[in-house]
Amino acid sequence: MLNRILLVEDDEELRTLLTRYLKGQAFEVREAANGKSGLTLAQDQDCDLVVLDIMLPDMSGLDVLRRLRERTHLPVILLTARGEETDRIVGLEVGADDYIPKPCNPRELVARIQAVLRRVAWDQETDVDATREYGDLRVEPSQRRIFQGDQPLDLTATEYEVLRVLLAHTGTVVRKTDLMQWALGRRLAPYDRTLDMHISNLRRKLGGDGEPRIETVRGLGYSYRSDV
Repeated sequence: MLNRILLVEDDEELRTLLTRYLKGQAFEVREAANGKSGLTLAQDQDCDLVVLDIMLPDMSGLDVLRRLRERTHLPVILLTARGEETDRIVGLEVGADDYIPKPCNPRELVARIQAVLRRVAWDQETDVDATREYGDLRVEPSQRRIFQGDQPLDLTATEYEVLRVLLAHTGTVVRKTDLMQWALGRRLAPYDRTLDMHISNLRRKLGGDGEPRIETVRGLGYSYRSDV
């Protein structure tokens, strides 16, 4: 069962508050007060998701995230200072699956965690033989991987979900509101650039010198080109 959370937060009062609330929602919680210990615990793979504060005393949460992404696709939700849009954008570029501003509402944090874990659980329950091919891309739900030719794309959990949805609707427009709900498990909020950053990361990872495989349909959403 996907319910093991690693909380990396140096503010003892906030960490205690969030830990108590998460445990009250039937999560198992491991705690870390700094980046180094959080990185060690995350690399042990004894958790299903990491809630990671950006501002840590020994090393930046972004540096922790970079190190994690060198070894694992473990889902990560960032805790960011309210109003620090740059940190949120960089975090998504580095490979965060989502973010939530501090001070955060514990109930909203739980909702974000559950949305990410539902996506992971849904794919793990999918028929292991349900491989799908879209041109040079191959989706293998049993591995939660998308291959380009023989090489696996280096995708975060959320990037995987976004691309999987777009591929399933190849040649048609997926509205941003629908893509946000289907891939990220939450509603699109005004001025929320999370989805845009995931699309930007996907375009870069898919490569190509010509037109991007994922097209922006102004005022509507995105479409994966059927002619790729």
